[in-house]
Amino acid sequence: MDKRGSRRKSSARKQRAARAAADKPQGRLQRWTRRLLVWGGAIALLGALFIALAVAFAARSMPSYYQLKATQTAQTIVVRARDGTEIVELGPSFGKWLTSDEIPQVMKDAMISVEDRRFHSHFGIDPVRTGGAIIEGITGSRARVGGTSTISQQLARNVFLNNNRSIDRKAREAILAMALEWKFSKEQILELYLNKVYFGGGAYGIDSASRKFFSHPATELSVAEAAIIAGLVKAPSRYSPTADVDAAVGRASVVLRLMKEQGRISPDVTVDPSAVRLKEEASQNSVRYFTDWALPQLDLLLPETFEPIEVWTTLDVGMQRAATASIKSNTPDGAQGAMVSMDRDGAVLALVGGTDYVQTNYNRATDAMRQPGSSWKLFVYLAALESGYTPDDRVVDTPVDIDGWRPRNSSGRNVGEIDLRTAFAYSINTVAAQLGNEVGFGTVASMARRFGITTEINTYPAMVLGSNEVRLIDMTRAFAVVSAKGSSVEPYGILKVETAEGELLYQHEAPRRSQLVPDYVAAGITDLLQTAVATGTGRAAQIGRPVAGKTGTTSSNKDGYFVGFSSGITTGVWMGRDDNARVGGLQGGTAPARAFAAYMRYAVKDRPVEEFDTDLQLPEWQLEPDDEYLLGDPEDYYFIDEQGNLIEPGTSDSSRGDPFADDFDRTLDPDRPRVPAQPGQRAPQQTPRGADGAPQAIGDDFLDEATGARREPRAAPTVRPTQPQLQ
Repeated sequence: MDKRGSRRKSSARKQRAARAAADKPQGRLQRWTRRLLVWGGAIALLGALFIALAVAFAARSMPSYYQLKATQTAQTIVVRARDGTEIVELGPSFGKWLTSDEIPQVMKDAMISVEDRRFHSHFGIDPVRTGGAIIEGITGSRARVGGTSTISQQLARNVFLNNNRSIDRKAREAILAMALEWKFSKEQILELYLNKVYFGGGAYGIDSASRKFFSHPATELSVAEAAIIAGLVKAPSRYSPTADVDAAVGRASVVLRLMKEQGRISPDVTVDPSAVRLKEEASQNSVRYFTDWALPQLDLLLPETFEPIEVWTTLDVGMQRAATASIKSNTPDGAQGAMVSMDRDGAVLALVGGTDYVQTNYNRATDAMRQPGSSWKLFVYLAALESGYTPDDRVVDTPVDIDGWRPRNSSGRNVGEIDLRTAFAYSINTVAAQLGNEVGFGTVASMARRFGITTEINTYPAMVLGSNEVRLIDMTRAFAVVSAKGSSVEPYGILKVETAEGELLYQHEAPRRSQLVPDYVAAGITDLLQTAVATGTGRAAQIGRPVAGKTGTTSSNKDGYFVGFSSGITTGVWMGRDDNARVGGLQGGTAPARAFAAYMRYAVKDRPVEEFDTDLQLPEWQLEPDDEYLLGDPEDYYFIDEQGNLIEPGTSDSSRGDPFADDFDRTLDPDRPRVPAQPGQRAPQQTPRGADGAPQAIGDDFLDEATGARREPRAAPTVRPTQPQLQ
């Protein structure tokens, strides 16, 4: 009993001693350390299991190698000029897919050296690199040359994710990178990466980058060229050779140094990246104004497609350069300028929407609505010519008052009686006001709409002087109709569209053309327009061959217009400020006309000189009596006295005022024998009578013959009304 009691006491003492030892600080630390190790190991094991399951699931659901190889993310559009020259490439360019065997080894080495030096040894993420990034984040150091992501991580991000900087995205990137390593070989991953990574300028993949920057396929890359391409990945826009050659060369030197340090090229190799011959980058500045206008039309011309296409346009590269130069060199300081030039069929040859596309891509040639000034008088005089006026008709420049509106001439004076041609050439405002009032302002608006003006048109009297806002391309189209002798013109910019394999998707077909005004009206307005350039306000637009055009200047010199044509090319020029402020000295006959001339000298240099058709072949109803006598059949000529009686010329005397009296009489009956008229003697004639016996002014035979064959001659106007007729 005593022994058992002593043993119990001894055990109790040991337990008390153990508890006392455990209560010491060192004992507690050991206990918590063991617990942390156990729980930490368990959590790590669960995490590793979770990551393994996530990687396995991602690898299983990941597309196959061949699916990833065929994937493209957007459509590529190559835009070509009318001669086939490539002027711009829009959207991503993927180039030719190169297999691992086709990719130069120097390209692989350059990319691995700068982007992932342990590519062949890690499992998708690089613990050393990731740890270094953490340390740098703590210390604030930025000594690393490359990024934190491995090639596998970058491929995962480019193919499956976006560039958002978030922990969630980085975690998914790491999982997908390990899944790539699980599913594909290192060579397959590197091949996918080099064919899909973005190198700037729309180039995806090394072949596209090589063709863009060096004008040859990637299979021909040199060491220096491979270094330049590899250096682009970190910051494509900053190190692009077309944007900053010095930055690209400096980055390439870093890549070459890393290749030497890692033993991928011999230390003795001397490479000068600055000696690399870069592809000459064609200027895409003003061309983008044209593509911004033309390419949206593809939505109407083509069915929905995502395959790469080539668009052949009407643009002439030389004319586009000439147009750009003429606008830049002639536009006043602080102002903007725009130009549209089209061929006789409506093909747009050149289009400039501003002085610099990079500074402002607003297209003033197709989108801006500004007042055209006196160039709008084209429609006023077209309406007047169609109503019966001719360029030789006499009009009077006199003060005008139309419902309280009193237009005045820019000279501040009136010159009195002049012909219509002179009034147009010198842009006499009072005459334009009288003509508009006479033919009707609604008629002028209808004429403008007929000639292609698409903007809103008011019919207030001041509209005859160009108070309505229009688009430059519409005004150019209207003048092109005159150049086409009154035949309709539809501007267009796309000739055909093909796939990358050459399959034709669209071919432009000439639309059916209609005659908007008679030939004699087109000839008459051409006469006026030619005079305006030869002797009027548009003299600065002369180019040594026939030119027809019209100037336009708005109040306070806010807008300057000139639109004209020569040798089948019609060109419109606008200048002014975007804020509609005054531009000192700006007039349609100054800077815009000079820009027109500078461009047109180049545009028409290879075209034959064309004389304008200004011969007015008036319709029968508009022929004057003397013209009808000279041009018509003398056997059919007749006139009527003051009482409406038919007078045969051969029977009239001088008191009748017959200017065509001759030695024989003429009758309407061709079978009646002609009897020579005796001087001072009138041939007997019987007055026709009706059924009631009353005398008739005209016989039934004449009426039967006259009603279906010809109209009564129109009396010639002498001087047009000098006082406005209010409507």
